[in-house]
Amino acid sequence: MKLIPAWLFMLIGLPAIAQSQQKREQIIVDGMKRAFVTYVPGTEKSEKMPVIISLHGGFASPKGMFHLADFRPIAEREKFIVVCPASKNIWHDDADIKGIDDVKFIDQLITYIIDTYHADASRIYVTGISNGGFMTSRLACQLHQRIAAVAVVAASLVINEGYDLAAPMPVMYIHGTKDPVVAFKGGRMFGRQIYSHEEILKKWVVMNHCSTEPIITRIPDNANDGTTITKEEYDNPSNNLKVIGYTINNGGHTWPGGWQYAPKFIIGKTTKNLNACQTIWDFFKEYKLKS
Repeated sequence: MKLIPAWLFMLIGLPAIAQSQQKREQIIVDGMKRAFVTYVPGTEKSEKMPVIISLHGGFASPKGMFHLADFRPIAEREKFIVVCPASKNIWHDDADIKGIDDVKFIDQLITYIIDTYHADASRIYVTGISNGGFMTSRLACQLHQRIAAVAVVAASLVINEGYDLAAPMPVMYIHGTKDPVVAFKGGRMFGRQIYSHEEILKKWVVMNHCSTEPIITRIPDNANDGTTITKEEYDNPSNNLKVIGYTINNGGHTWPGGWQYAPKFIIGKTTKNLNACQTIWDFFKEYKLKS
């Protein structure tokens, strides 16, 4: 059977079905080429699509992030764009590091995606793991006017780095209690002080004026992998802002439901009792920036 060309659909008044596409792109920021990979789902609709910007860990890559945290099947079903930017080895979540401005990069990247792909400027979301998670927290502080919600995995926020929480925002933090890289209980990490999982949740609860008494949900070890999950949900009924924390009991420096990218004795266990990609999207899609 022959395929009907797109021009014929237009001629007879039917919508042309765009095919999904994934491609490597770049923009110039401060004279440097900054690379990223964009995935756009196939659709016959003309509505503006939301965007998830997904930040890889230190010394990783967009290709690795697509493998670790694959939002593409959900994006194809729910119709949103996925963008995986590339760092210059690491994300510069330290405000004092000179020469590479990753906040500026993501800011300009958001503009590029909105302009190029007719994306929904009110529904830009950011997530990340490890170093990408710390960068996500920094973006929540410094690009809150452009980002509708964030989700951080295996990371928190660095203390006294020249920036801090600046405006209310829906946030989610997912962290394993046996993370051997980024300590669940916070403390010193590579010469810097970081908030614990509970401390960063409480900090956002204050910023968002949420109730201090969370709704607790416990997820059992249905996957029989030695992990369980505790969900804490803090709510502000007046504006629907939420702070959500997932404690992965016995979980490691990993993406829940994702790929065990290194041996357990190095990074700990990857829980299969939670699909982080689906959980994060279900959280994100409830929010948009107010005009």
